[in-house]
Amino acid sequence: MAIFYPDILEQKTAAREFTYRDKDVMLYALGVGMGQDPMNEDELAYVYERNLKVIPTAATVLASNMRSAGGPAPVMPEGHRQSQINFLMVVHGEQKVELHKPLPTTGTFTAEGRTVGAYDKGEGKGAVIINETVWKDDKGEKVATLTGSTFARGDGGFGGPSEGAPEPHVVPTRKADLSVDFTTREDQALLYRLNGDRNPLHSDPESARRSGFQRPILHGLCTYGITCRAVLQAITGFDPDQILSHQARFSAPVIPGDTITVDLWKDGRNISFEARVKERGATVIKNGLTVLRA
Repeated sequence: MAIFYPDILEQKTAAREFTYRDKDVMLYALGVGMGQDPMNEDELAYVYERNLKVIPTAATVLASNMRSAGGPAPVMPEGHRQSQINFLMVVHGEQKVELHKPLPTTGTFTAEGRTVGAYDKGEGKGAVIINETVWKDDKGEKVATLTGSTFARGDGGFGGPSEGAPEPHVVPTRKADLSVDFTTREDQALLYRLNGDRNPLHSDPESARRSGFQRPILHGLCTYGITCRAVLQAITGFDPDQILSHQARFSAPVIPGDTITVDLWKDGRNISFEARVKERGATVIKNGLTVLRA
């Protein structure tokens, strides 16, 4: 395993086509807890095909059916070395979804990924890798840009820059303008994993124990989706088309069954947020920012 710098900045994945259907949209919404009350018509619009709406953060999973078991193969220009990181030592750090246009309930797109940043924390201290995936429609127009950072704990010391990584959004220091509570189900990780992430850490008790947890934990991207659900409920009146982008940093795991409190601050088009589990005194999402369309 090795990171070659600056070669890694030329590392891309070939454009690959994928299709999602209304079933995939509804499964994601169920996975982040929508529809627990089938009489709540605001949430029903996300889990029932009549007048179906799409949660913006569904973009993190809707392209999952294009991936092979090992993921898209990197494409490198001639003369450049291909980097490999130790995936057993990887932690998802941050995630951002930007929608250049609202997501349709079904569609066929192409997605192409590339590495846009690599930052060296030093030997034994890990590395931060930033990847970007762009969706385009059949006209070649951008639909979504997904940006994610990975903390590669076993890959520091490769000689890249130690500074210059994007700074996280700073939430206001004043008391939150409003807070929303969501109680996760004890089987929520088993449902959410059907969106594509079948890491046994989220389903197999023995795998969870080997990773230092008493039981399987909830997917970080599920918690991320719950924070978007909070913005939809508390800020946009369940209108997904108002959301331009949604980003956050992962800070601690959620245990299925936890109640997540999402604190929100509204400053014009910018909605800052953080999420916490009060029972355990844990902040699980930090530095959150939703930007609304003008």
